[in-house]
Amino acid sequence: MPDRTPRIGIDFDNTLIDYDGVFVAAARDRGLIGREIAGSKRAVRDAIRLLPDGELTWQRLQGYVYGAGIGDAVAFSGAVDFLRRCAERRVELFIVSHKTRYGHFDPAHIDLREAARRWMIEQGILAPEKGGIPADHVFFEDDRAGKLARIGALGCTHFIDDLEEVFADPGFPHGVRRVLFAATGAACCDVHCKDWQQISAAIFGDAA
Repeated sequence: MPDRTPRIGIDFDNTLIDYDGVFVAAARDRGLIGREIAGSKRAVRDAIRLLPDGELTWQRLQGYVYGAGIGDAVAFSGAVDFLRRCAERRVELFIVSHKTRYGHFDPAHIDLREAARRWMIEQGILAPEKGGIPADHVFFEDDRAGKLARIGALGCTHFIDDLEEVFADPGFPHGVRRVLFAATGAACCDVHCKDWQQISAAIFGDAA
């Protein structure tokens, strides 16, 4: 571990929470994809965008998954163990997410931020007494600029995100170590990790 105790920021959607199974099931239930499409949110998205009005259909599906469907999502394997390991070492953690309060195409008008908080409570993530994150360490921002400003204001030493464009943005705070959680790496990141076990090893400097 570096000399300075890490102060770690974590993105929420598709970094801490895994929606892949929810997207596949919801798309199949609506007849939007066949059995040949499986696995990832990206595969579902790419297939739906080929349909007539595909972009609008995709945005409506996202509105459902991030709202009413969030209860069926799971934490990525190893993510909760990482949070507990941080708690054991008294490493401060923050969730910083670009998430609007309501989906643009959600007829149920579900508060997406409250849905995300409920999910984190149910998963034991917002339970500092059990190695989770304090509720006041969760921040939802209206746009990417707000997210980047929050990362800087919190004094994060590391930020973990699944989106390359977050790290490539000129507004990303200088000096924050960029940890990309993705299948493939990118020049804009400092560390590329394919899973949370690799993230733990990268931050704590071991092979945990």
